[in-house]
Amino acid sequence: MSEIVKLISLPERIMGKKSTKENKNIYQLSREEQGLTREQASELMETVSADRIDKIEREVSLPHTDEVLAMAKAYKNPHLCNYFCSNECPIGQEYVPEVSVKDLSNIVLEVLANLNSVEKEKNRLIEIAADGQITEDEYSDFSIIKNKLEQISMSVNALKLWVDKTIADGKIDKNFE
Repeated sequence: MSEIVKLISLPERIMGKKSTKENKNIYQLSREEQGLTREQASELMETVSADRIDKIEREVSLPHTDEVLAMAKAYKNPHLCNYFCSNECPIGQEYVPEVSVKDLSNIVLEVLANLNSVEKEKNRLIEIAADGQITEDEYSDFSIIKNKLEQISMSVNALKLWVDKTIADGKIDKNFE
């Protein structure tokens, strides 16, 4: 046995070398959070090789959508799908906002605050929409209401993400929905 091999502990030789890279991407962080080596992750995903995982984690290649879906499932991290769409997919970058991962109490309070806020604007939205067009004097109010509705949408998406993550972690039954 060479001097170098002797310096590596038995667990490191069995499990593979741990990454010391400082700027790990979300895919590598998610895999490591599950305590998986690239080889173990590849076995779980079946269709993504360890070499391909390495290229994705080193940002040599962007993942394909089917690979992101496989990683999200194997790493029990549904947020990977939203991250990919909002940050790496050209269409998603234009149309899909990144959803923040939050705890349930924050999500519920955010939803309720946004719903209360829109409730106050409901009558104005009815007035604006009644004639089927938005006039110049209505643009400002409509823009404010539209932004509040977008905040509700983000809160709902955060709730969906929380449910998906909780199901992936096995904390609630997947038949819940």
